[in-house]
Amino acid sequence: MKKLLLSSIAFGFLLASCGSKSKGELVGAEGKKWYPEKPYGMELIPRGSFIMGKAEEDQAKVLNAPTKTVTVRSFYMDDTEITNSEYRQFVNWVRDSITRTQLAILADELGLSEEDGGIGEYAFKDADTTKSSVYDKYMLDNYAGMGETGYEGRALNTDIDLIWDTSEYPDEYYTEIMVDSIYLPQEESYNGQNTIDVTKLKYSYKWMDIEAAARSKAGRRKDFIRKEVVPIYPDTTVWIRDFEYSYNEPMHNDYFWHDAYSDYPVVGISWEQAQAFCNWRTKHKNDDQKARGRQFVNKFRLPTEAEWEYAARGGIEGGTYPWGGPYVISDTGCFMANFKPQRGDYAADAALYTVEAKSFEPNDFNLYNMAGNVAEWTNSSYDPNSYEYVSTMNPNAGAGANARKVIRGGSWKDVAYFLQVSTRDYEYADSARSYIGFRTVQDYMGEEDSTQ
Repeated sequence: MKKLLLSSIAFGFLLASCGSKSKGELVGAEGKKWYPEKPYGMELIPRGSFIMGKAEEDQAKVLNAPTKTVTVRSFYMDDTEITNSEYRQFVNWVRDSITRTQLAILADELGLSEEDGGIGEYAFKDADTTKSSVYDKYMLDNYAGMGETGYEGRALNTDIDLIWDTSEYPDEYYTEIMVDSIYLPQEESYNGQNTIDVTKLKYSYKWMDIEAAARSKAGRRKDFIRKEVVPIYPDTTVWIRDFEYSYNEPMHNDYFWHDAYSDYPVVGISWEQAQAFCNWRTKHKNDDQKARGRQFVNKFRLPTEAEWEYAARGGIEGGTYPWGGPYVISDTGCFMANFKPQRGDYAADAALYTVEAKSFEPNDFNLYNMAGNVAEWTNSSYDPNSYEYVSTMNPNAGAGANARKVIRGGSWKDVAYFLQVSTRDYEYADSARSYIGFRTVQDYMGEEDSTQ
């Protein structure tokens, strides 16, 4: 009997060995091959080194640090500044999510589900647990609602469209949410318009402070998870507040929402709002990746100061401007960027304020408006001496306690000096201006396989 048992075990091992694909060799863990797509609207900036900083005289007395040779890794960068249309996609997503949440909460309080119609069609997906998986039921019973509202972790029903036409509201409960929770009160409306209360458009997200965690000698993972709640609607009042004794009301009224300006760079965005947009863009892409059963992409983020300058130079070493320079007028007598030439003649370059994001000629990395139009937020904190102590490999002065953040590129209201690729400037992270926008980057992790 014992001999028979040993024979069975040996036979089992033989079968296991025959069925092994590795044949006992070290071949690595199985995983999906990574064939990333080139991010839409982005250009690949190849790795390289350059002399970062200003070798010319510091005419504006902005305390530029001395030059330093640095190297940056490959990354993708948006070929234009983020436009009003692109940022409106973010705003609309937040608006719709908040609206769906309010509708789902009221439906839950009323005990309504999709079968009841009306507002019940917007009930949480787990309202009918007969359609839930074992995992979903477990998470609902043990982890849902562990937060401030009691509804955290519950999935919204996005299969049915929201109704914005007041004549088509399905029932009084839907009307209650739209009138009392989404739109401004009637006493704050005029000309018969229903206006979204933009102060309620807040984006909540969490992120992990990897640098703090890596440098810490104590603490658990949860100690380094940060939560942000950011009002994300652009500050349209910047068009008036930035310029005393100037008539800019049309820009305040129309610039962000009107289709005429859809392809213009978004402004009135603080550094904190730009960070929130980056988080949402990553989530938006990875939600689609998950739905298609594909591996997550790495995050979108603001460029470091070094990455921005390297990309702006377009591979031209020693160039004063993205096109080389040292002049801001082409051989044909046309201005090369949107800025304030000739001591305040804003219209000399054929633009009074901003221009469309794909205006003027791109640099040799195919990036538009790396000089002028709007200055751009970077991820780096501003320190006039930072070049002296940052690393020569992927340098970044990312001190979280420093509220001064580097902006680069100059804008439509700046003189040519601020358009130079090496000129530094800064603004406070919670500030928004009519002349500051941003573009995003994503770390390069390989090229797409065209045969797949």
